[in-house]
Amino acid sequence: MARLARLYVPEQPQHVILRGLDQQPAFVEAPDYELFVECLRTASRDHHLAIHAYALMPGAVHLLVTPRDEASLPKAMQAVGRRYVAHFNRRYARRGTLWEGRYRATVIEGETYFLLASRVVEMAPVHAELAALPQDYKWSSYRHHIGLTLDSLITDHPLYWKLGNTPFERQRAYTELCEQPLDEREANRLLQATLKGWVLGSDSYREWAGRAANRRVSPLPRGRPRKVRETPQTH
Repeated sequence: MARLARLYVPEQPQHVILRGLDQQPAFVEAPDYELFVECLRTASRDHHLAIHAYALMPGAVHLLVTPRDEASLPKAMQAVGRRYVAHFNRRYARRGTLWEGRYRATVIEGETYFLLASRVVEMAPVHAELAALPQDYKWSSYRHHIGLTLDSLITDHPLYWKLGNTPFERQRAYTELCEQPLDEREANRLLQATLKGWVLGSDSYREWAGRAANRRVSPLPRGRPRKVRETPQTH
């Protein structure tokens, strides 16, 4: 079966996961993280990829992005991988890829899932027990969103801006939002959609996305189509 093209729906956000190969670390020391951020900054600028949230962990990279066009995300990820893996292999005297195959990504309905996805991305280091609190973890965008730092890698999404009329209001609202427990069922739906590459959203959103996307947005029904039995003609 031919592999489907990377899913793209114009102007829609995407959740992205890039996993390390065989659970091996893709980052070892601080300079590794710093270089990856710089690679991501350069590639996102060159290929018109808006980055709204990120978390870099030893065994995985989580992103929330909006591509400007169909090639933006694939080309940006290719550029990052090419530059960063070459550095990592030289630094640690190794060969081959760092990643578990291709990155995984899906389009999400922003109004319903954008802020959830942002929280899932930025809380990932806490769930992986890399930090007790998200603000304690240096290699994510959480500190930017709550006003502890200004991260030039981040392009704030309109749905983040809707949290308040001033930076302080937005930062406080986002902090309060992140202090609430995640809806684990919805977070798992996001994860599964990302791993499988199918649009996540309401029925009406998926219908709309299906008309705007570059390929089908949900799996085909299982099994063979049922045969329609013809009604015998009567004479």
